[in-house]
Amino acid sequence: MKNESLKLLLPLIAVGLCCGADWPQFRGPLTNNVATSDAPPSKVDQESIAWTADLEGRGASGPIIVGDKVFITSTTGFKQDQLHVMCFDIKTGERLWERQFWATGRTQCHSKMCVATPTPASDGKRIFATFSSNDVVCLDLDGNLLWIRGLSHDFPNASNSLGMASSPVVVGETLIVPVENDDDSFTTGLDVKTGVARWKIKRPRVANWTSPAILKSSGEGETLVLLQSNDGVDAIYPETGETAWQYEEGAGRIPSTTVGDNVLYVPSKGLTALAPGSSSEPPKVLWSEQKLSPSTASPLFYQKRLYTVNRAGVLTCANPENGDVVWRMRLKGPFSATPIAAANHLYLVSEKGLLQVVQLGAEKGELTGEIDLKETILATPAIADNSLFLRSDKHLWKISSK
Repeated sequence: MKNESLKLLLPLIAVGLCCGADWPQFRGPLTNNVATSDAPPSKVDQESIAWTADLEGRGASGPIIVGDKVFITSTTGFKQDQLHVMCFDIKTGERLWERQFWATGRTQCHSKMCVATPTPASDGKRIFATFSSNDVVCLDLDGNLLWIRGLSHDFPNASNSLGMASSPVVVGETLIVPVENDDDSFTTGLDVKTGVARWKIKRPRVANWTSPAILKSSGEGETLVLLQSNDGVDAIYPETGETAWQYEEGAGRIPSTTVGDNVLYVPSKGLTALAPGSSSEPPKVLWSEQKLSPSTASPLFYQKRLYTVNRAGVLTCANPENGDVVWRMRLKGPFSATPIAAANHLYLVSEKGLLQVVQLGAEKGELTGEIDLKETILATPAIADNSLFLRSDKHLWKISSK
């Protein structure tokens, strides 16, 4: 078991080394919305916009950053059946390349969402872009096509009427792609080099928009992937898809589980703190608190504190040991994007395009700056190059120190 655990851990370490302070997937390097070393500006205004790049079509996917390149997806066409993957220079915002593909699956979506809702992912060598049409595209960093999978060709009933939104994650040599829906519901692990399925597991037959989280356990160092659904949370081995343990008391289908200090914070019964299980023991519920129930944005663990945003736009800071509220502050919402953290600040962008920066304190939070981008923003931002990257349908922005 130790040898197998090391096989899973080494590729994850290798990705971390090659990506450095990159933002390689949805919710960042460890899927916890925390920047590992970068520090975007803490006081922002309109002069903090370093550059703006034009986009076309629709897009609710977040940007990812690998090295000196920013990657984003979008869709165009009356039926959103033209799939775009774009690459921009991180310093100048110049568009370096763009690739287009035809959708092979259904493109029906709720009007708030779009076919380009899932955030792409990278292992530092390749870009994996997934779409609501269940198309998976793999490109190298220069835009050369390596492989493409139209999962609807093999699984034509895998869809829901509102659109698919779950983002993939990469662990080692496996790309984990959730395709969870009302009919043929599953999650699959694709070989990053070929796109061939390493494994496929059945999932609860219900529409689900949560995204996987990564759990790097202590002890033997096993890396697990957390799949959240209406039934609860399954911890699986990314190389085989086998189940390590399960939490079976139900969970939300929009905000996703986050991990902090080897504890899971699950949108379940409000918010539930969960100690990981094992092959011999089920996970242990540490506490549940209805007052911490998140809305669309996922919970965030940062600097020994827990943060959630509710439907009213209230940011709550809580003690992760017991769920007790430490402080609250009302922001200008509503929020679909999850807050991200760096250098003792939270960065939150509302659906109306208002970026708000909150300095964190022991007794309260303090608003230190705002930028009104005046466009609808649903995507969670990214942090890299000591900057913040945000996108709407029409634009991609870089926010930096003056």
